[in-house]
Amino acid sequence: MKYRFPRGMRISTISEREQFYRNEFDLEKVKSWLSWREIQKTVFAVIVGRKTNFYLKEFEDVKDKALIIDEHRGLEEVLEYILHYLPEGVYYDRNLYSDPRLCENCPKDCWKCRNFLGQELAFDLDPENVDCPYHGSLEEKAARKDTISFCMLEFKRVRRNTAKLYKELEKDYENLRIVFSGRGFHIHVLDERAMKLSKKEREEIAEAFEDFGIDEWVTSGEMRLIRLPFSLNALVSRICIPLSFEDLRTFDPRKLAKPSFLLSTSS
Repeated sequence: MKYRFPRGMRISTISEREQFYRNEFDLEKVKSWLSWREIQKTVFAVIVGRKTNFYLKEFEDVKDKALIIDEHRGLEEVLEYILHYLPEGVYYDRNLYSDPRLCENCPKDCWKCRNFLGQELAFDLDPENVDCPYHGSLEEKAARKDTISFCMLEFKRVRRNTAKLYKELEKDYENLRIVFSGRGFHIHVLDERAMKLSKKEREEIAEAFEDFGIDEWVTSGEMRLIRLPFSLNALVSRICIPLSFEDLRTFDPRKLAKPSFLLSTSS
């Protein structure tokens, strides 16, 4: 399927992914962003080619899977994995673990495990979740089997919803961060008490804010992975960058967050 994106946004080639991660991916910025948690106890993951269908052929059997990176000594080793797979997306696990090595092949429910210390609360707002006069509702997009394409009208509605949600969350939380995810936005809540919320409490929060067009399974804690800030979203060739609230209000993905391989072309 050929996706439709706003002007200049397109799938990154394998060579462009390699160029980005070798020359532009800023580990120091990632370290700074993740400084609130122990990086060596953070689990990372990559998805090779589930949505782009661009991948190194030796990984065809695993192209749709989330490949977990839980044995590393820091971001430098995580980068080695990224350069090995050259994936379409890089993620980290929002869960906090006493020792992530104990989680390998563990059948237990994380929420009932003593090794589980909590989970970062997050809100994921994507354009497929808003109605569009041109592309319809989420149900209509799903019926066409295209929940990936989006237009600027959908993006602007997501941007507006993100700003409104941020203001609502400010009433209850102090440490909020906004990240442009490549297609939409993430709001991360880093207050310590938010980390300790139960599964039931998260489900109630997700239900309370569902009208903002969030992915409820992210907020409820069902989906633990979230895009790593400063990584490349190869589906649209955009860098996932943190934004201030002021920057959010006028953010235009057609002009901003471009990797250098696009700046040197007419894309």
